[in-house]
Amino acid sequence: MSLVLPLGRPRHWSPVLPVLAVLVLLALPLSSSEGGGAGPADAASALVVGACAVRLLRERARPLTARSALVLGLPVAGAALAAMGAASPGAGVAGLGRYLQVFVLVPAAVLLLIRDRRDFRLLAWALVGLALWQGGVGVKQYATGTGASYQGRMIRAVGTFGPYDVMGMATVVAFGLLCAVGLALGRGPVRGRAVAAGCALALLVPLALSFSRGAWIATGVTLTAQLLLAGVRRALKVGAAVVAAGVVLVGGLGVGTSMLQERIDSITKVADAPDQSVTDRYTMWAAATGMWREHPLTGVGLKGFPEYRDSHASLALSSGSDTEGAGVGFRRQPLLSPHNMYLLVLAEQGLIGLLCLAGGWLALLVLGLRGGLRTARRTGRGLDCALIGCGLLLWQLVDFAYADIGGPSTVLTAVCLGLVAWWALVGAATDGRAR
Repeated sequence: MSLVLPLGRPRHWSPVLPVLAVLVLLALPLSSSEGGGAGPADAASALVVGACAVRLLRERARPLTARSALVLGLPVAGAALAAMGAASPGAGVAGLGRYLQVFVLVPAAVLLLIRDRRDFRLLAWALVGLALWQGGVGVKQYATGTGASYQGRMIRAVGTFGPYDVMGMATVVAFGLLCAVGLALGRGPVRGRAVAAGCALALLVPLALSFSRGAWIATGVTLTAQLLLAGVRRALKVGAAVVAAGVVLVGGLGVGTSMLQERIDSITKVADAPDQSVTDRYTMWAAATGMWREHPLTGVGLKGFPEYRDSHASLALSSGSDTEGAGVGFRRQPLLSPHNMYLLVLAEQGLIGLLCLAGGWLALLVLGLRGGLRTARRTGRGLDCALIGCGLLLWQLVDFAYADIGGPSTVLTAVCLGLVAWWALVGAATDGRAR
């Protein structure tokens, strides 16, 4: 008896196929030269935007409502203003292009290519599949000692992203885990919910072996919110199952027990006895704050943080972080961002840029929670989509306190923001048929 995903028989080719191509390319290994920047999936994201434009021209339809255009277009104002204040025209254009890709163009294209909840669920299952693949590669890296370097041992699970993007696999696995939990908590067929629940439990292992404290915190907060939004009684049942699975995996099977415990303990010691990575992060946060105080409204300009870093950072900042393993030799990676999206935007785009960018995210969260989730819980239709849409955005908002954009996995953030935007602006209104 074959196991098939509960998607039903397709009526015709879905317009979200170009988005699936982006996810497929994210599953491929990256060369060492691609490890620190954009990859093939970024090029495919341009095809997603192009496919969306062609579809709109063929249908001759109004692409977005005024509200959708306002919410999705808010980041343009702050980024464009900061681009004019960049140190060089090239830096301004490159920075503006990246912000438009991640926060405007690709999310808008994904929103417009999704027709209904069926397409939404297709992309959600694709994210689960990508997470299982990357997580499987990561678990193998830990088991065979072929991962990225962690405390002198090649055991850190990084998937196909390599040591230059150590957050890549953790991000993919976290997104897949949240999608699986949302699908499991929905009101679809029992078989599909059971498969989703099994996938969610399986993804806990690679997430733990990523040794990413920021991803752990963001996932813990978001999973708690998803469970509570689905219902208190269901939250208690699922929470008990997750705790039991954690005891078996960590306590019974010994999955990285000592190192995981040490890593977890370090979360509570960031103020008392911080390690060098935490010290570097605090130092860069202070540097970003200093830049903002000197340029409070418009910041120092796009891609300006590396240029102004040394003049604002204390001597506690190290020269870089050591990266090694996963098929790549030793390399000293320079610290070119504060590893906090809010402070990065505040430093480079000022208060105007932060209000524009974060304002759009908060608007999506309010729209998704206020109208969509409440309606889904009352009618029973689209509850899985509501939990996924709100969960993905909440995870990103929490994780941005510990990370920022950069690396090949960043394009996945753009895709997920498109899913979030569809639910908040389309799926939550008139049964998902109006934009």
